[in-house]
Amino acid sequence: MAEATKILVVDDDPDICESLRMVLESADYEVEVAGSSEEALEGVESFRPDLILLDIMMPDGTEGFHFVWKLRNEYPEPLNAIPIVVLTAIHATTQMRFYPEESDGTYEAGEFLPVQGFIDKPVEPSALLAKIKEVLTQ
Repeated sequence: MAEATKILVVDDDPDICESLRMVLESADYEVEVAGSSEEALEGVESFRPDLILLDIMMPDGTEGFHFVWKLRNEYPEPLNAIPIVVLTAIHATTQMRFYPEESDGTYEAGEFLPVQGFIDKPVEPSALLAKIKEVLTQ
């Protein structure tokens, strides 16, 4: 029997985590949840997910951005290459951009956040599952 694909859900809203868990487990994914970027980084090391679903706006503001930066720049391979799909309603609540207007020394102007996809909240289960399948087969 093949091992289930592992997905780490990172969101500070327990209701969203549980609804995503139900959708993902019904599609035979193994799921772990984290309520903060610190928990998520611990989960990356212990759970070793095949994909991360990440909320950007968490208790410390733009915590999701910091998670991506830390994972991509401070963790060794293969952990720093785990695909990330951002789940967010950020476009409806802020003018924040997913890329800088000028270089910050790490990212060039206009360079997008190094993730593999974005899905708008509220999440439509069929769109979520389709995006996960697309990213995992890239």
